[in-house]
This record gives sequence, structure tokens and C-alpha cells, in this order.
Amino acid sequence: MRTAPPDLPGSQTTDSPVDRALALMLADEGEAALRWAAAVVEHDVTPSALILTCRLLADAGRTEAATEGLELAVKQAIDAGNLPLAVAAVADLRQLGRAVDRYFDEIAASFCVGSSRLSDISSPPPPLPNFETFQPMSSFLAGPALLSKATSIVHGARERYQKGRELPPIAPLPFFSALEMEGLRALIAAFEMITVPAGQAVIVEGEEGAEAYIVARGELEVRRKPPPDDGGDVTLARLVNGSLFGEMALLSRTPRAASVVACRPSILLVARRDALEKVAQARPDVGIELAAHCRRRMVANLVRTSRVLIDVHPDARPALVERFETCVFEKGEKLIRVGEEASGLHLIASGEVAVVGYEPGEEPLVISTLGAGEVVGEVALVLRRKAVADVVAVHPTVTLHLPREDFISLIKDHPAILGSLYLSAIQRDDETTAVIANATTRVTDDYILV
Repeated sequence: MRTAPPDLPGSQTTDSPVDRALALMLADEGEAALRWAAAVVEHDVTPSALILTCRLLADAGRTEAATEGLELAVKQAIDAGNLPLAVAAVADLRQLGRAVDRYFDEIAASFCVGSSRLSDISSPPPPLPNFETFQPMSSFLAGPALLSKATSIVHGARERYQKGRELPPIAPLPFFSALEMEGLRALIAAFEMITVPAGQAVIVEGEEGAEAYIVARGELEVRRKPPPDDGGDVTLARLVNGSLFGEMALLSRTPRAASVVACRPSILLVARRDALEKVAQARPDVGIELAAHCRRRMVANLVRTSRVLIDVHPDARPALVERFETCVFEKGEKLIRVGEEASGLHLIASGEVAVVGYEPGEEPLVISTLGAGEVVGEVALVLRRKAVADVVAVHPTVTLHLPREDFISLIKDHPAILGSLYLSAIQRDDETTAVIANATTRVTDDYILV
């Protein structure tokens, strides 16, 4: 496997004591995990260590102490500006059977648009704790004695917090802080918490997904398979605290464009499409903002991969993309029909399409398949003729579509695009002619023409 460059944002070279505690907990080494997590809380209280400590106490039957600590973890996570970790603490409280409405209210009130807690100038983050010489609690502590010590540490953490509590300003969060309080509250209540060990694939490239995730604590890598004979997986990015990923599955049932693998033990929030659809139905403002967020993410990905957008000056790309409309195609649906004028230009944002040609008297044949970042419709538009092939969605596919009537205006404003599209149109037209002439690749059942 190719490793990420050392300067990738979020890169961490060593495991922390919280990593060690979470890994031990996931390995069902409860007492060892508690020695590490509770020692972190005693040393320098962090919300993630407090959540782990309280979960382990709850597993051992100390539910009152666990509740006390999780309530504190909610407040500390809010103060740290970590909305996902605050929601994770509430998820554990819900697992304990506690009423959680007031905690969701507190989180939403802190991060929603117009909140008095939000400030463009937030308080500086606390210095990173120094764990170079850190040691867990003694292995001689076990059973009831260990539980009593951990309970005492949780009590002490709460007392220290209450004595010196201030309400520091927190920075607005992209997407979340654009929502009204009620909408944000409904959204965060749709998420559940999961923990994953290092090395586990949360999302697998090519599989269909119906979930969106938020990193509450941890680190994951986005990996994509390279072309054949080109080595191991390519690491595209690292996801750290607060990162939202997998949300394109909420826009359509397109296969996952890349894998996401935990490179440290991680705490995640997860929400299924059906749960978020219910939120969007009850709160249309959430649905609108979520769709806008998905579009922004989709455009950001296309800017890095689409030849059409790469040829445009970076400063001009936002205005250009606003001309495109988002289209969703189900499997077997045609983007372009043979013999008809193209409705416009399609930039494939996710999914896959097949270019299907026809030889007189023969079955349809697949000329090529195209994925994210590719463009279709340019042959008919640039060469000013009717389409000579169908373009069919192989999977549910999302495109950015530029209507035909806007194409000429696009070329006038961004003439560099015409050269790229012309070369693409000539190459694809030659490829279509050659494949139809040889007629060697027949359509399979995967391409159902409707």
C-alpha cells in the first residue's frame, strides 16, 4: 500500500494513550483499557478519554458514575468546539436509558446559526498534553478497586470543571452552523455512535452505501484503487475530527468512489439515508442545506479531476459551476439517446456510464465506460450533430449538467474549454467509429437499456 505523504493534514505518527485505551476496549480488554483511559482523565481531562472511561464504567455496572462523566463530556466537547464528540457522549447516555433531549438542545443551541457561543475569533485550543512519559494506572489495580479509583477520578474531574467553568467562544462549523437550532437538533439526533479499530474499512470502494459519517475522534484515510498494473492503493486524503464523509450516498445510490479506512482507533457518528430523509421531510431547511453541502463537495472533487474545470482559471470556477444543474440518473436510464440532439454537457460527478453504439442489424455494443471526472455530450455539441451512441447509467449516477442553450455562452466566457472539448470530441468520435466497425464488444445484462 502506498502511504500518505508525511505532510498530509491530520497526519499523526504515534499512538496516544487514548488510542491505546480505545484499541484495548475494542479488543475486549476492559480493565487494561480503563487503566489507560482513567489515567488520561486524571492527568489532563479530555472528552474522548472521559467518554471511554464512562463507557467502561457502565459496562462494569457503575451507571451513575458513567452518567455523571458523560454529562461532563458533553459540556467539555462543546467547549472544545467538537460537536461530533458531544453527540457521541449523548449517544452513550441514550444507551444508558437516560433522557437526552436537553443535551441535544444544549449542543444545537451552542453551534446553530446565530448562537451567542459562536465567534470568528474562538479561544485558542489548549496545549496538547505531554504524554511522552505517560503511564497507565498500576496493573495491581483490578476489579472493584479499579472501578472505585476510576469513579473517584470522574468525580474529581467534574468538581474541577464546575469550580473554574467559563463559556469560551467556539468557531462556527461548516454546514452545521448554517442551520437553525431546531433543524440542527433534529439532524444530530439522527446520528448514532460506533467505534472502529485501526485497519477497518468503514467504506469500501465500489460498494453501494446508504450512510453518512462524521469523525468524532480519530483518523481515517481515503483510498482509491489505481489503474491496473499501477501498484497499490493511492491515499487521497486524511479525515480527522469533525470531517463529514460518505454523504454522497444521501444524494443517490451511487457506488462508493473510494474506500475509507481507519488508520487509528476511531469514534464515528453514523446516520442512514432513511433517517436523514425523515429529518429533511420534517425540516426542509436541513434538506436544502445538506443538498447544497453535497453539491459543494461534489464540485470540489470535480475541480481536481475534470478536464473541463481544470482548463478554467481557479478564480472563475465557482461562477462557472453555478451554471450547471445537478442531475441524478438511475441504473439503465439514458443521459443521451442515439439520433437525438444532446440536451447539454454532462460532467460525471459520481457513478458510471456506458457509451453504447449500434451496428445495423446487430445487437448493441459497449464502446466505453466512463466514471467520475469524465464528460459526455461534447461530441454532439462541439461537432454540431446528433448523437451517434446512447449514454446509459451503469449504476445510479450523478452529473452536473450544462443545458445546450448555455453552452455557447460558456465557450464565449471560457474559450480555453473549447480546445479541450474539441480534442475530446474528435478522440471519442474516432473511438466510436472504430469500435462499431470492429463490433467486438457486446452489451451484457449489466447495461439494461430502457
